[in-house]
This record gives sequence, C-alpha cells and structure tokens, in this order.
Amino acid sequence: MLVAVLLPFILALFIPLLSKWKYKLHTGYFVTIIPVIIFIYFIRFIGAGFEPVTREYSWIPSLDMNIVFYLDGLSLLFVLLISGIGALVAYYSIFYLHKSEQLGNFYVYFLLFMGSMLGVVLSDNVFVLYSFWEFTSISSFLLIGFWNHKKASRYGALKSMLITVFGGLSLLGALVFMSNLTNTASIQGMIDQQQLILNHEYFPLILCLLLLGAFTKSAQFPFHIWLPDAMEAPTPVSAYLHSATMVKAGIYLVARYSPMLSSNDWFFIIVSTFGIITLCWGSYMAVRQTDLKGILAFSTISQLGMIMSMLGFGTKMAVFAAVFHILNHATFKGSLFMVAGIVDHETGSRDIRKLGGLMTYLPITATLAVLASFSMAGVPLPFLNGFYSKELFFDASLHLKVTPEGFKELLQMAMPYLAVFGSIFTFVYSMYFFFGTFRGKANIEELPKKPHEAPFGMLVSPIILVIGVIVIGLFPHLINEPFIAHAAHAVKGVEFEKHIKFWHGITPPLIMSLTVVVFGTILVLTRKIWQPVYRFIPGVLSMNKFYDGTVDRVERYSGKITNGYMNGSLGRYVRLILAAILVTTFAFMAVTGGFTIDTSNLADLSLPGISVAVMMVIAAVGTIITNNRITAILILGVVGYGLSMLFVLFRAPDLALTQLIIETVTVALFLLVFYHLPKLRKKEESASTRVLNIVISVGFGAMMTMIAISAHSSKWFDSIAGYFIEKSHSLGGGDNVVNVILVDFRGLDTLFEIVVLGIAAMAIFGMIRLRGNKEED
Repeated sequence: MLVAVLLPFILALFIPLLSKWKYKLHTGYFVTIIPVIIFIYFIRFIGAGFEPVTREYSWIPSLDMNIVFYLDGLSLLFVLLISGIGALVAYYSIFYLHKSEQLGNFYVYFLLFMGSMLGVVLSDNVFVLYSFWEFTSISSFLLIGFWNHKKASRYGALKSMLITVFGGLSLLGALVFMSNLTNTASIQGMIDQQQLILNHEYFPLILCLLLLGAFTKSAQFPFHIWLPDAMEAPTPVSAYLHSATMVKAGIYLVARYSPMLSSNDWFFIIVSTFGIITLCWGSYMAVRQTDLKGILAFSTISQLGMIMSMLGFGTKMAVFAAVFHILNHATFKGSLFMVAGIVDHETGSRDIRKLGGLMTYLPITATLAVLASFSMAGVPLPFLNGFYSKELFFDASLHLKVTPEGFKELLQMAMPYLAVFGSIFTFVYSMYFFFGTFRGKANIEELPKKPHEAPFGMLVSPIILVIGVIVIGLFPHLINEPFIAHAAHAVKGVEFEKHIKFWHGITPPLIMSLTVVVFGTILVLTRKIWQPVYRFIPGVLSMNKFYDGTVDRVERYSGKITNGYMNGSLGRYVRLILAAILVTTFAFMAVTGGFTIDTSNLADLSLPGISVAVMMVIAAVGTIITNNRITAILILGVVGYGLSMLFVLFRAPDLALTQLIIETVTVALFLLVFYHLPKLRKKEESASTRVLNIVISVGFGAMMTMIAISAHSSKWFDSIAGYFIEKSHSLGGGDNVVNVILVDFRGLDTLFEIVVLGIAAMAIFGMIRLRGNKEED
C-alpha cells in the first residue's frame, strides 16, 4: 500500500528525464501507466467479503508516530476514483496538451497531486493526513497556475491556495485538539473514543475548525468562490480536480469523521444547512455563466452541496445516497469537463454565446454530452445513473430523523422544498449546457476555428466515463453490494442491504423528480424572460468582491506597517528584535512559572573568581564608552578571555580551551578587518531613543541572566550527566566525557556543524576569488 502511494512521487522524479523524449513520445504515455497500475492493484479488493486492511510503517518512533494506512470501503471508493479517473485524465491530456507545452512541469505537478490525494484518503494518522492535505493545496496551486503567463491563471491559483490553506490551518487545530484529548493520532482510535470528544467543553470549537477545513476544500458556501477561478487551469486539470479529487477531499473528511460526529445535533444543523445552501446557490448561479467551464464549475459547487447536505442528514438512506452520488458525480462530471475541453480545443472558444449547433460538426461529442448532462440533471431514465442517487436524495430529505424543536424542526420541514428548488436549477443548467452548445443555430463565422470532431484518442476517456454512466444506470446492483455498500458502511457503521432499482411505483421522490423536470423545462424555455433577475439577486453583492477587498486591504495595511519599521535603520531592527524576544520570553516564563532560583547546588565563591568577574564587568562597560576601535576590540577580548579563566577556575579545561580558541580567532578577525570597520562616533539620538536603548539593553541582559539561573535551578527532567559519565567508556571508547559527547553521542550535530563551517569557508573563498577577479579587470 505504501508503494502505491509513493509510485506517483517516484515517477515525478524521473519526469524531467522522460520529458526530453516528448517529441518522440508524449510524456503522458509514461504517466498514464502509474494510475493504471494503482487502479489494478486496488480493484482486487472489491467484493462482498471485503474487510478493512491496515498497514503500519515506522516513521518517527521516538514520538510514537507512524505512517498508518487504513483501507476500508470509503477509502477504497476514493482510491479507485483518484487512480481510475487519473488514468483517463492523463490519457486525455496526451491529445489536449501539445508537445510544445512545458509537459515536464505539468506531469510533475499532476503526479504530486495524485500521490497527495492517495495519501489523504488512505492515512489513518491525522498528522500524516494533514501533511498530504496541505500538499494537495500546493500541488493544485501549481496545476491551476500552469499557464502562468496568464494573469487569470495566477489569480485563480493564488485564490485557491489562500482559501484552502486557511481551511487547512483550521483543520490542523481540530486534529491537534482531538489528538490531545484522546492521546492518539489514529482516526479510528479517535472514533473509538468519540464520547470523550463529544462531551468535552471544547467540542464546539473542534467541530467548527474541522468543518471549516472541509468546507474550504470542498467549495461550500461562502468559500465556493475559489472554484470558478480555478477553471483557468488546463481542462485535464479541471476534469481531475473537480470531479474526483481536490473538491472531494472535504467530502471525504466529513464522511470519515461522520461515525463520530453525526450523533451531534450541531453536526446536522451546520453541515445540512451549508450543504443545501451551496446546492441552491451553486445551481442558481450556474445558469448565469457564459463560459462552459464556468457553468460546470458552479454545477460542481451545487453537486458538492448536495452530497454534503446528505452527509449532514446522517440517516442510513442519506449516507448511502451520498456515497452513491460521489461515484455518479465523478462519471458524468468528468466526462462533461472533457467535452468542454473538446469544444474549446476544436472551436477555439468556450463562450456559449458564440456556440450552438455543434451537434452537426461534433456528433460523437454531442452524444456524450447529452447522456452526461441528462444524468447530471437527474432525468428519470433507467440508463442514467444520476437519477438513482437524485431520487435517493429526495427520499432522504423526506425522512430526516431529528428532534422536532426550534431551528431543527424548521430545517427538517424546509429541506425537501430546498432540495427540489436546487434540483430545478440543476436541471436548467444541465439543459443550458447541452442545448446552448450543441443545438440551435450554428455561429461558425464567430468561432476562431472551424469545428470538426475531435481525434479518437481525445474521445476515449469521456466515452469510458459515459459508458460508466450507462452501465451503473442499467445494472446498479453490480456495484451495490460489492462496492457502494462497503463505503456506506464505513461512514454509517451499519450494514446496508439497500436494493437499487429504477421503478418503485408512484412515490413522493418520483413526484419530486417529475416536478423538477416540469418546472425545469418551463424555466429553460422562458430563460430569457426571467434572466434579468440576476441583476437583483445577487446584483452588486459578491463574495468575490469581499475576497478581493480583504486581500487588497491586507496587502495595503501590511505594506504600511512594514514600511513603518523597515526604514533601513539597523539600530531600529536590532531594537525591535531584542524587544520582541524580551517581551515574549518574560511573558512565557511568567505564565509557565519559569522564574526559579535555587542556590543549593552552586559552587562556593572565591576571591579569584570574584576578581575575574569584576574585571569582565569593567571591560564590558568599557566597550560602551570607548571611542577608539582598537581599544574596543582589545577590551572585548578581555571579556572573552575572562570567561575562559572562569572555566579554568570551575574545572572545565575543555570549555576553557574552546573559549580561548574562539576568542583568539574573533580578536584576530576583528584586527584583520580593522581597516574596513567604521569609525566610532557618537550618534545624535533623541533622549527617548537613549532611554529605550538602556531599557532594552538592561532588560535583555536581565533576561539572559534569569534564563541561565532558572535553567540551572529548574529540574524538570533527570540529569543526563550520569548517563554520559557511565557510558562514555563502554559506548564511546573514551574517558574524556566532553569529547565522547561531541564525537559519538552527538556525532551528527558535530558533523553538520563541520558541514556548515565548510560551506561558509567555500563561500568566503568564492567571494575572495570574485573580488580578486574584479581587481584584475
């Protein structure tokens, strides 16, 4: 299992080499092999007798932190979507991306993203999950901004990363809270101790932080605004990110924690409310778009809201419908994105106002589009998988099981009506996408390119996905018991025996579906009449304006703050740094009880020691008041050599010798660069600045003194000195304990210190050579 996750990362290392052959063989062929291998490996787990599989690999044993992969029905569903659709997208990209593109960069980003998503859905350790979670944000940022010469691509990439990383930090807070409360980093371990979390006073905060991470990733209202701008990515990226991977990560997170959270009323209220609002708003706004990928972007938002609301319902039927629709959505939405890419590739435009009548020119593409869009609309036809999960959604909205009180009762009553409202506009934008593109009058003269059918290689991937739409629609039982039931069981924790079939008689869900078709058809036919409503709702209001305004204000105010202290004054920089260290250190010590003074274990004072200390104090003060550079250097040396004498008096000859060497080198270096040192002169400073300097200097000195005293006086842990004394000869082969510590016990530290010194020496040598070359020139 670990190899399967690492395969994309391993191949990514070789892509720069493989991309050099792109003019002989497209790099995409090499990339397609990896998800195919992963898909074949995991598909063998499908079956009625499937049981969860756990694999544990050592990572940081000292912290009891290991990489744990957990494969159950839910993670298997996502792994197969990530690898299966990943293979189709990689193959599709071969014909979509020309060899002149920066294919090396594209496929590196693509593989990093694929590996990160596999890590997210397979990780049982929350900190491993979070690491992969943030890596998906970074790699998707690179994919969305692949065409970085376009301003819109850079804007969309930055927007997606800012919003999702903000949610990721919130998620980290929730994971840390739960890990500390349960004393485990395992998701399954947390679920086993769910009552400890549910009954804790911090549970509301944990729930909000967790859902914030999920909502931002899965583009739930009001965080949905990043997804339409992400459409600036190449179409293969859009098809992959928004059908099976990136936006499904938040859905996965909510589903994974549902066994623990779904019993809480606030989980139902928050998740269902935001989910149904996202469904209604996304479907409503999709009809407003004129860009094909823009329509699909808002359709994705609405579909994600639908799945999220079903997870919020928490009933057995709702969970089954949610899991089923995750699969269905991946099939029809992935194919529709590829259809949009074909239209763009073959006509040079995605503007639906310029398109129309393309069925004559792209008959195969139009056939794929009609099947996928009608499935997305939930049209009641037995060979379209979208209808099955849409009907289950309606059924689940009618059978909510919540305590009938207050807002929950109102939400329960409103849910079926909101479900129908959102689905009506889902029908409208589905018909709008198909008929606006492939039917009507052809405007060939307005298109940049004369349209013609795409090459067969570009059609293969959407054909396979549409075949999936039809096969699941005709034979839903083939994927029910061996596949979907296991995924639903992982979310709900109960056995599922749901029988999926097309005809259940004249039932309320069927009536709701027919209502959607009737009212949706009316709205489609009268769209030009009611289209002006968008001038009022949303009108001038926009979450994008709020985002842009927030980012603009943050940049403006942060610039003013930065310009306020970054004025080129080294003195000011030093004062700010020392003041910050002083305040934070003293505050931390005060809060944690760090001020400890214990004189019971101190050496006796002696006249030589006192004399040396007084000499060092006088020398230190002398460095401040002297105006002569040589005098300052020599007096500073007195302080260092005095410290060496103290080491001798306290019987630490090794430290004394080290200090002598350091001080000698320091004084020698000062004298070597003496010519370049600035002349010491009194600087004209205001009285307030001098007082501030005195306060910071005295305070910082007092702080270092207190740290030294408190560190010596505080005995939070047993001293390790006895261990070093006892083991230095037997383990290190030496009786000089300090040398054994440096060479053996802390050998890696010493090695890296030597490496740092070596790098510094080479840098100095290079600077000297450069200066010598300039002088010769």
